[in-house]
Amino acid sequence: MKNLRFYIPVSVFVVLAVVMWRGLYLDPKELPSMLIDKPLPAFALTTVEGAAITQQDLPQQVFLLNVWGSYCLPCLIEHPTLMRLAEAGEIPVVGVNYRDKQELALRWLDDNGNPFAFSILDEDGRFGIDLGVYGAPETYLVDAEGVIRFRHVSVLDEQVWAEKFVPAIAELRRENN
Repeated sequence: MKNLRFYIPVSVFVVLAVVMWRGLYLDPKELPSMLIDKPLPAFALTTVEGAAITQQDLPQQVFLLNVWGSYCLPCLIEHPTLMRLAEAGEIPVVGVNYRDKQELALRWLDDNGNPFAFSILDEDGRFGIDLGVYGAPETYLVDAEGVIRFRHVSVLDEQVWAEKFVPAIAELRRENN
């Protein structure tokens, strides 16, 4: 019986040590998404401007779905990249205005420019929850069939664009040809 008292704490310690050691090798920026290689969730919402919109209104080509908010300071950092992409016509960008007020979103777009083909108004955050959004900014790469192929959590700057999105988009376009 005395030996059992010794082995239980030692066994618990060994299990905890193994779990913690494994945690040292996990990437803290990697937030998995259950929706990779699955269709975008169905929705029926409005745009920031007030027009009705559903998933049938999304581009029928590879596009970016960018989650943003007027309250989001990192969104200001990625905004020039999104503006450049929109101006260059490289890829359609659709916004999801996540858990924000319509008036604030419209003012933010007026002040900073509007890179979006349109921006879905998700005031209560339900569409974002269906997407698995952790917060703004997040950007999804969606293929021509409406399937989510890649997700980036955090700022989409020029480096992230070049290193992650450009190769993924090139691969998707090769698959479609």
